[in-house]
Amino acid sequence: MKKFTNVADIGDINKALAEAAEIKRNRFAYTGLGRNKTLMMIFFNSSLRTRLSTQKAAMNLGMNVIVLDVNQGAWKLETERGVIMDGDKAEHLLEAIPVMGCYCDMIGVRSFAGLKDKAEDYEDRVIEQFIRYSGRPVFSMEAATRHPLQSFADLITIEEFKTKPRPKVVMTWAPHPRALPQAVPNSFAEWMNATDYDFVITHPEGYELDPKFVGNARVEYDQRKAFEGADFIYAKNWSAYTDPNYGKVLSTDRGWTVDAEKMALTDNAFFMHCLPVRRNMIVTDDVIESDRSIVIPEAANREISAQVVIKRLLESL
Repeated sequence: MKKFTNVADIGDINKALAEAAEIKRNRFAYTGLGRNKTLMMIFFNSSLRTRLSTQKAAMNLGMNVIVLDVNQGAWKLETERGVIMDGDKAEHLLEAIPVMGCYCDMIGVRSFAGLKDKAEDYEDRVIEQFIRYSGRPVFSMEAATRHPLQSFADLITIEEFKTKPRPKVVMTWAPHPRALPQAVPNSFAEWMNATDYDFVITHPEGYELDPKFVGNARVEYDQRKAFEGADFIYAKNWSAYTDPNYGKVLSTDRGWTVDAEKMALTDNAFFMHCLPVRRNMIVTDDVIESDRSIVIPEAANREISAQVVIKRLLESL
């Protein structure tokens, strides 16, 4: 594996899950694999779970780790071609990227959608430039359109907690005060469609996702109907994808908040969320604190998904 940005890069899902289970049993079995190798983690946006879990995964594999917060510890970077650089951005990404590549063996990149220009966001220009110009294996720690490390961890978690071969998994939109990217829901849908799960997406009208990510999922505009018989509820907010409302908040309807009444419609479903979560907007306190909430095991599996990916990239060096 030379790069990791989406579910196709991981190859056979079942083999990846088996490898994840092996690593979880012994996180330090491959410590020698990363000895004298350096991972550079580059953050254009804030992070808690991604930064900690990915750094821990690399350390489990014996790697040195350099963390660069572009917004605090470096020159401001220009990302567009053809720009007259007479503003506050002192360095262009096209020089910065190959320089970064000189100092490491592998690069992880985190960069969000701007939510202003859909074409630009859906080209994933930042991470694609790292893949093209760094000369190093590159993996996504979340990009404009996908968050594959999160989705891989979500899949690992569902596999660990499912009680039937083909569970019903429902991804539900929930309200949020700010406009958020579609990366997490896009990616979750992409990974769920790679399984044989009964996968349903529910959201208000106007929040339709890019059809290429929706894939074979059933779309249900009635949230309560979607919840019926569900085994897993995955809550997440996203802003509008379709034009002319791209990146806009169309609704903050609290009627979509995941609460105990809606969870009672399920088949004693587990509650999932990628975190951080806005309590009593996305989900009520009683649901996220219940014994059916698996948000902490889900977050813990971020270390495992990252370690599988980094291990495979190391094996390709």
